[in-house]
Amino acid sequence: MVSQPRLVIAGTRSGDGKTTVATGLMAALRATGLRVSAHKVGPDYIDPGYHAVATGWPGRNLDPFLVGEDLIAPLFRHGAGPADVSVIEGVMGLFDGAVGRGDFASTAHVARLLAAPIVLVVSAAGAGRSIAATVHGFASFDPRVRVAGVVLNRVSTPRHEDILRAALTDLGVPVLGALPAETELHAPSRHLGLIPVAERAAQVRDWLPRLRELVARHLDLDRLLAIARSAPALTATPWSPDAAVARPARVAVAAGRAFTFGYSEHRELLEAAGAEVAEFDPMTDEHLPAGCGALIAGGGFPEVYAADLAANAVLRAEVRQRAAEGLPVIAECGGLLWLGADLDGHEQCGVLPASARMTGRLTLGYREAVAAAGSPLAPAGTTIRAHEFHRTASQPASGASPAWRLPDGRTQGWAGDRLLASYLHVHWAGVPGVAARLLAAACAPSSISGPLVSLEQHQRPTGVVAGRES
Repeated sequence: MVSQPRLVIAGTRSGDGKTTVATGLMAALRATGLRVSAHKVGPDYIDPGYHAVATGWPGRNLDPFLVGEDLIAPLFRHGAGPADVSVIEGVMGLFDGAVGRGDFASTAHVARLLAAPIVLVVSAAGAGRSIAATVHGFASFDPRVRVAGVVLNRVSTPRHEDILRAALTDLGVPVLGALPAETELHAPSRHLGLIPVAERAAQVRDWLPRLRELVARHLDLDRLLAIARSAPALTATPWSPDAAVARPARVAVAAGRAFTFGYSEHRELLEAAGAEVAEFDPMTDEHLPAGCGALIAGGGFPEVYAADLAANAVLRAEVRQRAAEGLPVIAECGGLLWLGADLDGHEQCGVLPASARMTGRLTLGYREAVAAAGSPLAPAGTTIRAHEFHRTASQPASGASPAWRLPDGRTQGWAGDRLLASYLHVHWAGVPGVAARLLAAACAPSSISGPLVSLEQHQRPTGVVAGRES
């Protein structure tokens, strides 16, 4: 059994200020000399980037839907490592889980799996004595979780804070601090949430110290640490990416401002399987990394940088040629858009006969799917759990050899022995063998004599239909 001080920063709903409180708390605790590990409930890629800046360690995700309940504690222990304290930021409201599955994959679910105490962030904007009813409801709703304290956010005046504290006095749930309504410390957002750190690094370097000082001034760090240290010992064995292949390979990974989505464990799995990971920026690098035997293009915001990606014609031509020659490729969401023929009218790589554009519709949700064809990610027939999150639409939605078949019979994406491209985000820790499979494809000679997907075999799309949400 291992003692690992930990606490969960939860909210009553989205927008209460979980990320502000969690990131500021991480930075404030680190400033005291503690080693702090950061974790995020759910599939979110953006918040862990802020956590990484605050702690100096990679941000980690904890998602029971994507990886299964049994891996949550092992993944947590792997990410926590030698940390003195771990801060886990929740998702949405405390009890909001996968649609139709109760609180499965919710913040409360993960808190139960980790036996972690919860600090509830409550937005005080427009609230008075009635805030006590809100906190009482959350604290008593599920006796299997422990709401150990409250942080009040967006408190307008000292008088307002006095009213709120007086209302909460008799509940037995301590108020651990109250943050004033300082809107200049709210991180900016756009169509999929916060703007990633990689796109505003200079601003974050200025923003984080002010947030750290605000949290240190207004929150009781000693009481928060005491709550974290009250968590019971964990018996789970840490997850390990250990694996081996006979022949190592170099794997090119799209990065830069347009491609910021990725789970820390993916790189660890690749390196454990023998890969040398070589990042490149599709907006500025005119060539793939020398000697690469496979390509990964994950998610991000290529729709924001479509013109810049189009301007890099030399790299686009190389990607199209290498894919035609059989370079193994895995592309998710943003990578799918970049591999397509065009994006919002800007020419892209042309590996796939698909035209994409921004829409006003948000497609969001967990997905269960079966691999309709074998690919570098998984053999045909493999059942996976994934997440889909975008405001773009691509037409056609799938090729003659689709990547995934959904429960309602729809298909999505493109797949083949050396290609996987779709909107679905997969956490590799939940699909054993992905890294080794990709490296095996990278090391195997290609028998492909023509393009993976022929643009000439498909009519060039002239319009786009917004993807449906299941």
